Amino acid sequence: MGLAIDESLLANVNDPSLDVLNYAISTHKKAIRRLKKLFDYYDGKQAILKHTMTNNQHSSNNRTVVNHAKYITDMATGFTVGNPIAYASKKGLIQPIIDALKAIDIQSHDTELEKDLSVFGAGDELIYLKNIGTDQAPDTQIRIEKIDPRAIVMVTDDTVEHNPLFAIYVQKKRNLQGYENGCLITVYTRQNVIQYRTSMGDELDNNADKTVEKHYFGDVPVVEYRNNEERQGDFEQVIPSIDDYNTLQSDRITDKQDFIDALLVVYGFTLDSDKDTGSSIKNGMINGAPGKGEDGASVEWLTKNFDETQIEILSKSVENDIHKISYIPNMNDENFMGNVSGEAMKYKLFAMGNLLSIKSSYMAKGLRKRLSLMQHVLTIKGQKVDISDCQITFTPNIPVNLTDIVANIKNADGVIPRTITYSWLPSADSPQEVIDQMKQQTVDNIKTNQAALTDDTGANIDQPPYNTDKSSNSEDKANDPNQNTKK
Repeated sequence: MGLAIDESLLANVNDPSLDVLNYAISTHKKAIRRLKKLFDYYDGKQAILKHTMTNNQHSSNNRTVVNHAKYITDMATGFTVGNPIAYASKKGLIQPIIDALKAIDIQSHDTELEKDLSVFGAGDELIYLKNIGTDQAPDTQIRIEKIDPRAIVMVTDDTVEHNPLFAIYVQKKRNLQGYENGCLITVYTRQNVIQYRTSMGDELDNNADKTVEKHYFGDVPVVEYRNNEERQGDFEQVIPSIDDYNTLQSDRITDKQDFIDALLVVYGFTLDSDKDTGSSIKNGMINGAPGKGEDGASVEWLTKNFDETQIEILSKSVENDIHKISYIPNMNDENFMGNVSGEAMKYKLFAMGNLLSIKSSYMAKGLRKRLSLMQHVLTIKGQKVDISDCQITFTPNIPVNLTDIVANIKNADGVIPRTITYSWLPSADSPQEVIDQMKQQTVDNIKTNQAALTDDTGANIDQPPYNTDKSSNSEDKANDPNQNTKK
């Protein structure tokens, strides 16, 4: 999570003092409780599991978790990045970056990153170089890994731009017996990667071992993403409604179970049927079942009456509020039928589309920072890269009418560059790659047509199989002994 401080407090921004680092770590620890609660709700560890029955200790006290939090996050994640994020450029100078992203399976990474955004409201990734060469042929590869937001804090300046100053990643270390034995604290600055190894806790002092290495990204190699302006998770605002729904469903099941285990109440009967006072138990039973006896005597089940219809209405009302506030529709609703067309589905997912526009706009800022860091390294490695005109496209993962998309691409040909129109294809990771494939397909078609117009001897079958030269034809006729000529 982000922390803004006055940059003038830093004597050296590339080697922050221990006081500054300890302040950032301690401040971040205050936010971990909230982040842990959000992750617990996604993981199914919700408040209903601690529910107790104070009025009736003998109640079954069911604790039912209907995990709307996981449903909301999984739906939002699939809708946002279920289709690969597309990158397009008119200059065509981003292909080295696209190749590097493909080499590390960036779609899988983006899915995990978006899940963090949906759960925590923020996400972080580390960009680094991994050595994949040998001593004789050294080589490195760009790698990108997600970091748990509970373990990292991004420190920025306090200007309106909030420029990154450094990031702190805290890793707890354990021995072979499973006990904690200090932390590895890594500080990523604009020039250096600084590591501290503590022997106890996460507070730094002069006794911590320190190592410093340079990196080549030209800026802090940690990218922080935001889910929205407030850094809220997708289900964070509906947690009270989730708790209400879980309580309601748990109580319904408890009432049903308690109804089955109800008490049998007997009153107005005597235990001795030989006496004349009162009715006997035998007279109060009708074929062994509860019933009415004489003089008001009765055998009845002690139960609590409740209107199941009203409870079902309340249940649906709470659930509808959850989906309405989170902008995630209930796909099990009768409005989403199997025969609904893709175009009609767009109108039903209108609220979800608005959510995507907000999420994608904030995520795109982080993606541009990612591209900038990659460009800096690839330029140092001698590759020509330019992301200045790169266009980032998010394609919602919903049923699409591919026929309409292809028709729109054909109609836009010559009006809109193909690097943009081909990005409309839901399965196109790289529009430039589609262009190259189309060019190769055209070349292959020409070769195929040429081969079809040529026989096995190499002669063109479009030309007549005889010599059309008149002089030669006349000469052949003159030399033909079977040819009769007039004298």
